[in-house]
Amino acid sequence: MDMHNYAMSKFGRVTIGFLCFLGFAFVRFRESELFYDPFLSFFKGYYQQSTLPKLDMVKLMLHIGWRYAIHLVLSLVLLWVVFLEKGIVKFALLLYVIVFLVLLSVLTYLIHSFEIGATASIFYTRRFLIQPLLLCILLPAFFYYRKVNSK
Repeated sequence: MDMHNYAMSKFGRVTIGFLCFLGFAFVRFRESELFYDPFLSFFKGYYQQSTLPKLDMVKLMLHIGWRYAIHLVLSLVLLWVVFLEKGIVKFALLLYVIVFLVLLSVLTYLIHSFEIGATASIFYTRRFLIQPLLLCILLPAFFYYRKVNSK
């Protein structure tokens, strides 16, 4: 590969990575218009001693799933352009699916068995589902994995 093709390839990878971050930002800053989530306003208020807002559980779970899927796609694309390894992307996909199924089940249970004052568990479980936090864990983990295996 000559230097010109390598530079274009690197430029393309950086551009795609930047677009992924723009995608994350777009989802975050437009969340109230894009997704049904009564918890957005609930967690901005004094919620520690409140009852949960009125919820359409099916709609909530579908919108959480949709948001998670958007983050999943953006995260996998970003992992691909950073590492260029199918194995990393496949492993991340498997991990994302398992984490989604477990956390969505946990969130559903927490909402159905809610007691006043127990909002922290719902807050953090939901946060893990609606923010790209798994990517923040996987990026450094895969960098470490690559560093350890390159020796």
